Formats: sequence, structure tokens, C-alpha cells
Amino acid sequence: MHTTLIRMWKFLSSSTPGLVSVARCATVTWGIALVAAAAPGDKALFDFGGGFVLSHVPLQDARVFAADRTISPGLRVATGHAQPWPGITLIAPAGSWDLSDFGQVALDLRNPGAYRVTVACRVDNQGANGVTNCVTGTVVIEPGMATVLRVDLKRAGNDTLQGKLFGMRGYPVGKGGEGTVDPARITQLVVFVPNPSADHQFEVRNIRATGSYAPPTATVTDASPYFPLIDTLGQYRHKDWPGKVHSLGELDQRKATEAAELAAQPGPPEWDQYGGWKAGPRLEATGFFRTQKYQGKWWLVDPEGHLFFSHGIDCVLMLDVTPIEEREGWFDQFPGELPELREFLSPRASCLKGHYAGKSPRSFSFAGANLRRKYGPEWRQPYQERLHRRLRSWGLNTIGMWSDETVRLLRKTPYVDALNSSRSKPIEGSEGYWGKFPDPFDPEFRAGLRRGMAAKQGKSAGDPWCLGFFADNEIAWGDELSLAAATLASPAQQPAKQAFLESLKEEYRDIERLNAVWGTSHASFADLLENRTVPDRQKARDDLAAFYTRIAEQYFRTIREVIRETAPKQLYLGCRFAWVSARAAAAAAKYCDVVSYNLYQRSVADFRFDGGADVPLIIGEFHFGALDRGMFHTGLVPVANQAARAAAYLEYVEGALRHPDFVGCHWFQYQDEPTTGRVYDEENYQIGFVDITDTPYTETIEAARQAGYHLYDRLPK
Repeated sequence: MHTTLIRMWKFLSSSTPGLVSVARCATVTWGIALVAAAAPGDKALFDFGGGFVLSHVPLQDARVFAADRTISPGLRVATGHAQPWPGITLIAPAGSWDLSDFGQVALDLRNPGAYRVTVACRVDNQGANGVTNCVTGTVVIEPGMATVLRVDLKRAGNDTLQGKLFGMRGYPVGKGGEGTVDPARITQLVVFVPNPSADHQFEVRNIRATGSYAPPTATVTDASPYFPLIDTLGQYRHKDWPGKVHSLGELDQRKATEAAELAAQPGPPEWDQYGGWKAGPRLEATGFFRTQKYQGKWWLVDPEGHLFFSHGIDCVLMLDVTPIEEREGWFDQFPGELPELREFLSPRASCLKGHYAGKSPRSFSFAGANLRRKYGPEWRQPYQERLHRRLRSWGLNTIGMWSDETVRLLRKTPYVDALNSSRSKPIEGSEGYWGKFPDPFDPEFRAGLRRGMAAKQGKSAGDPWCLGFFADNEIAWGDELSLAAATLASPAQQPAKQAFLESLKEEYRDIERLNAVWGTSHASFADLLENRTVPDRQKARDDLAAFYTRIAEQYFRTIREVIRETAPKQLYLGCRFAWVSARAAAAAAKYCDVVSYNLYQRSVADFRFDGGADVPLIIGEFHFGALDRGMFHTGLVPVANQAARAAAYLEYVEGALRHPDFVGCHWFQYQDEPTTGRVYDEENYQIGFVDITDTPYTETIEAARQAGYHLYDRLPK
């Protein structure tokens, strides 16, 4: 996820299943006696008895069967992982339900598989697109266990804030709109596994509306008390919480208090200068980071020859901006007009999605302004020094993606860098959340990468503190045929299409032979080159799959060669998969030193790599968020509060440490996003180690310390 490039089913776009709410659940072993009974007043939404027709259930990368009826009637769903949200859609039998009297939709779920599974349920109105007209809940189910997933029917408000707030992913309570539904017109439920890395199974029974709904006792009739909405520090004005800054004087007080804390906890005593295990085994030291399998687990090895697990954080000193244009009256004592803070104004900011898409609104960084207020006119140097002290004290040994170059090049904490191929010619027939797929057969693909690496000479290229290089982020790999099909849907001038046609000519030699296999009627190969119709995917499957592999290998091989030209001793860290097919994973395993994923889920302890090889893996992004500290959106993986966030963090990192393939995991991101949404795509997630005022979240910091100070305890000295 980047200020200018980001993240996945995680971004909850119009193509994703939905904004995720915190699910309340209790997990049990599911025997006949433990099936949840309908409470008095519940409304059954489906009858999975003899009249239910399985073949009428819409499927997305899934199969559906009747579940074990000795427990109770229900469905067993087997999901794949070629798509980011495989599952089923259950349409209201009469077209819609009126659930106005209820507070929740509840489902009994069971995991009959051998691996932990996350199951989500999205409750839809007509026109649901994953952001508006729907609400979503998720739950994690251990193997052999059962649980109840409850999705709150969050109402769209009718108060005067409706329509007055915009440009955010999450809103204050009462705003309505995104992440809300009209319970009187529920049309369907979508039950799915979000962003899986492997096949899963789950069973669903007893879907009902439950819980009574009590309408608010008062209705807002005048919006004026709510504006200004944001205080001069960028915080929500109408709520208080632990850690909120109430005056500019508190900023200086907290700076001094934290300085004493960092001095008392300077960092893990068993780390070497890089954060490797100096008390552990001494392996071959090459002067750069490398990989090695040691005692059955993949590790990074630091330049001094010590085992190294990359415990990192993204977006260090990345100062997000929020739009201020069209938002007159939103900000109390707006600081952007003060002469000393005008450096944090952006007169024309780039926007990709949402209300400001296609516009270039005037924007402001409250985060940057608060650093200037806290650390003084020359704030950058003292703050950069504090950043490195913080990371070490917090048990973090890697600066992750999207981080400030000047911070990285102080060479006090290991870091990663990245290449971007997005400026090369795309495959025109392709599509994806962040844009079209780059054409690796285009000569400009290699030329652009070379220019990118040339700019890194004397900086990250050849720097022992740099672990290595990612290339791109969450590009659209689709299923194992999609890129080849997209190539055929592209114009004749597409370099990838020309390469595909050459291979087809070599394979078939005669167009009639190809027509016989594909069921097409092309007059010639030249006709096929000009044609932009995709053939029947099943009939042309073998050829489409083979060329998909060729595209993937051309992509990864070219990037590897370019990195090796300039930085021969540094690691190629892959492309940070969010959506991936087995063919793309296999190509990455063939050419990358480390294969990377962005994995927004509760745990990676049971992650299975499907690239057909034993290779080291690294997690480029994960996070958890809550709504108890003045923010309006949890981010992609919600938890109940800060204590739950800390517990989830520790569980995630420890799962990666125990896993035989992971060599690191990086949290996204260092600081909360702006309360009123970052300009690029409206995200306003509570996902930082620090808030908008640079105040650390103590619960998460302590969880990071607990993990980081014990990174290497699992191995004998």
C-alpha cells in the first residue's frame, strides 16, 4: 500500500466484497448438541431443507454441497484461491427482506478443514459494490471448530450530516452512506473467504436475522454543532480517548517523556548492529544480506553472518495529505495558512479514486505540521534520529516500503527499496485495481527498469544496509489464464500479442489447425493478430495457460537480470503479491530470491505457498485497526480495541516466526492515515504505530517489543 500505489481486496473498492466490521463470535466444537438454536423472535432467512436448490446458488471460485444433515441442514462450501474473494451468493427468496426490526444477521459456521479459515459475510442492498449499500463482518475459525458470525446492520443516518461529509472510507457514527445499509431492503448475502492463499472449506447453517434494533432517541436536526469536525492537530473534535492531545504544549511534554523511555529501553541486547542475532550461530558473512535454510527454516543472513528475521514497518516518514478543498468549515483553527506550516500544503495533489478522482485538490499534511510543531523549525534531523531510536527500542529491525529515502540512507536500520515498471507499455486488454499489467515483452519494460536502477547507484544499490529490491506492488495477476486472454484482447501493436502469435505459429503452423482446437474461424494468423475477441477459455486453455507462464517468467526474469546488472549482491524480493495464481507464484519462485506477499489476514501460521518450490517468503504488508481512538475506519482487518490489536499483532508475527518459509513481515503502516482520508484514495485507517500527532500507541508498541526482543528465542544458542 503506497501513497501513490496501494493495496488489494484490502482497499474495498467497487470490485471488492465490502467494508469489514468487527464480528462478535464464540467458537465451540460443533456437535449436534451445540448447534445454535434460534432465539425467540429471530427470523430465519433460508431453509436449507429439501426444497433448497444447490444449482441455483451463484458461485465465485467455489463449489457448494449439502452439509452433514445429522447436525442440521446447511451448505458446505469449498473455495479456491485463484480469486481474491471466493464464495457464494445467497439471494433473498422473495427478492428482498425487511429486517428493520433486527440489529444483526447471524450465521452458524463450521470449519471442517485442516487449516484455519477466515470467513466473511456481506449483507447487501441493491447496488452494493463493496463500499456502499452493504455491511460486512468476518470471523476466524480454527480447524474442527464452529462459531457464530454476527454482522451488525449499521443504518444509514437520516440526520443532517448525510451528504455533508465525503472523501473518506469510514465516517463518524451517524454519517451513514459507506458501510451502511437500509435494513428494510436487504437483497442478498455474500459469504466468502477474503484474499485466501490456499483452498478452504466451511459449512454454513441457520442464517437468521436476530437482535432487536432500538432507534436513536434523538435525531440531529442541525449539522452546525458538528462543524468544525477536525481540530487544529488533525484529530476528531467530538470525542475524547486515551492519548489524545489537547494542546500544543502537550506535544513538547510527550517528546521529553518519550526520550526518557527510549533511553531506558534502547533495544534488544542480543542484536548486532543490523538487528541480526549476534548471540546465535555464525554463518558465512558476505557483506550483504542473503538467504539460507537453517535447521529446517528459511532465514535471512545479515552482512555479518548472523541469522536475521526482518521485523519491519512501512511508510516511515511518509507524510500523507488530506484534501482541504471543498471542505470549508471542516477544520478548526486550520494551521495551513500559518507561514511556518505552509510547507505542508500541496496546491495540486494526485487522486486515483473516490470523490476527488480526476481532480487535483489543494491538500494538507497535519502529520507534517505536527512534527514541525513538536520538533521545531529544523524538525527533520532530530525526528529522523528519533525514528531510528524508536524502531530499535520497539524491536523493529527493518524500514519497509514507501519510506523516506533520507531516513533510509542514514544507514542505522536495514531497509528495502523498490523498482516500478508501471511506466512501461501496459497490456491493453488487462485490468486491475491499480491499473493494467505491464507488458514485459515491450523493450521499454527493460529500459525503464534500467533507468530506475541507475538512479539507485550510490544510494541503495551496493549498500549493505539494503536487504534488496521489490518490483511493483499488487499488480493484477488474475487467474492462470487471465493475462494471456488479456493479451489476445489487445491491439495488434501489443508486443506481448506479437510474441503470443509467434509462438502459436510455431505450434500450429496452419491456422486451420488452431481453429480446430479453439473452435474459431480466423482466416489467417494475420487475422488473429488484428482480432481482439478472446476465444473460449476452455477450448484454448492449454495455449492460454502456456503463454500466461511465459508472460510471468518474462516479467520476473527481466527484473532479476536488471537488478543483477547494478546490484549483483543484493536480493530480488518479488512483486508483493495480493492476488496471484499458482503459475505466477511458480514463476516468482524460479527467479526471485525471496517471494513476497501482502497478507491482510489474522494469521499466517498455516500459509501454504502454491508455487511448487521450497523458497523463502516475506510479508510486505499486514495490519489491524480499531475504532476506539478517534478514527473512523479500522483498515482491512478489524479488531475490537487497542488491546485486541496488540494481541493480534503478536499472534501474527509469532505465526510468521514459526512458519518454515517466512523470513520477515512488515506492518503497514508507521502512522495513522489522515482522519479525513488521504487524498490518493480516501483511506482513513487506524493502522499506525503512531497517531496523527506522533503519539505512539502503547499497546501495539509493547506487542512489537515482545515479538522483537524474542525474535531468535526459538533456536538454541
